[in-house]
Amino acid sequence: MSTTYQTKDILEHFGISRQTLYNWINSNLITRPNTDWRGWRIWEEQHIDEISDIIERNKEKNNEANLNRKTTNKIFHIHNRRYLGSKHKLIPFIKKVIKNECEPYTTFADIFGGTGVVADAFNTANTKVIVNDILYSNYISYHTFFSNESYDKTKIKNFINELNNIRPENDNYFSINFGDTYFSYKNALKIGEIREKIEQWSDNDIINHREKSILITSLLYAMDKVANTCGHYDAFRKTIDSGATPIKLLLPSIKDNCNKDNEFYREDANLLVRKIKADIIYIDTPYNSRQYSDSYHLLENVARWEKPEVTGVARKMVDRSDIKSAYCTKKAPLVFKDLIDNCDCKYIIVSYNNMAQKGNGRSNAKISDDEIIETLQSKGTVKIFNTDYKYFTTGKATIEEHKERLFLCKVN
Repeated sequence: MSTTYQTKDILEHFGISRQTLYNWINSNLITRPNTDWRGWRIWEEQHIDEISDIIERNKEKNNEANLNRKTTNKIFHIHNRRYLGSKHKLIPFIKKVIKNECEPYTTFADIFGGTGVVADAFNTANTKVIVNDILYSNYISYHTFFSNESYDKTKIKNFINELNNIRPENDNYFSINFGDTYFSYKNALKIGEIREKIEQWSDNDIINHREKSILITSLLYAMDKVANTCGHYDAFRKTIDSGATPIKLLLPSIKDNCNKDNEFYREDANLLVRKIKADIIYIDTPYNSRQYSDSYHLLENVARWEKPEVTGVARKMVDRSDIKSAYCTKKAPLVFKDLIDNCDCKYIIVSYNNMAQKGNGRSNAKISDDEIIETLQSKGTVKIFNTDYKYFTTGKATIEEHKERLFLCKVN
């Protein structure tokens, strides 16, 4: 015989009012209970389950409402993303060298831009920036932070709130391929649904290209906060927290008053330098054999949203040939010379560390100091600046006496 309860038991157990309970009955949210000979309601286990479900759903709605209130006030900046080789912490050092050695200047080109943090540091009302990277996921970010294409801020805010409130029910490309690997299943399900919604808005001309870029960038940055990784996507942690932090999109902080004549590209840097001109060209090539196409294949997949076949434990796109870099191979010294020979500028600044033979095999630099200096000297007068910088190899070993270097060439 099943257990039954009186109304007072239900009210005490769930901490709700009698009126709330009756409202749920009248709204058909819970099954109307039978009554006994006295007219008192008889509550059964079925009702307990139904009431528990309502309370849980109301909690989720309240959490989402709180999320909306927070989202409208919270923003993210271009540097709020983990990225191998990021120069965010070195920007004061870079700025100091440029201030002392290169002023005045009105154009600054960062041709291996990564997340764009260095270009952003020089993106002012008086300076035009040119920024480039071979990864589409970074190019999308440039369109967000450096473009002067119009966008509707109110629309973006409303759409971000809408995306945060999505509650997907069916599996999608992303949850099938990446659920409970790089992300919890629940976050993967939502990521796939959000990305599909952005694509639908774009296809139906509800958002322009800039607005699409902003929403995708917001998603990529939000993914970084909840990823089950150590900062890149070459591998994921073997265990995943089932109660992982829910993904939450925020608004990007954009310097609209600075974005007048900026240019941004997704090209091979060696080809790009043949058609651009700048006062300063800043060069921060990949240092070693670790391909960024392997480390950030997943973000590239989401940014492009072509839903390719993925393979292996790491779930990488099968074809990544278009985003492989020669600077991660033995060809690095030769392609570097070709790059420098074709730079059209007043100053060349090369950022490179002293990891030549100090890390594990994959961390060793592909271009030696002597090769950098010899190549730059064929172009002009060279100075070298360095600063201490804490560095970790992929083997997690700290490298002692690590120096981050700037090679400055004043072009003849």
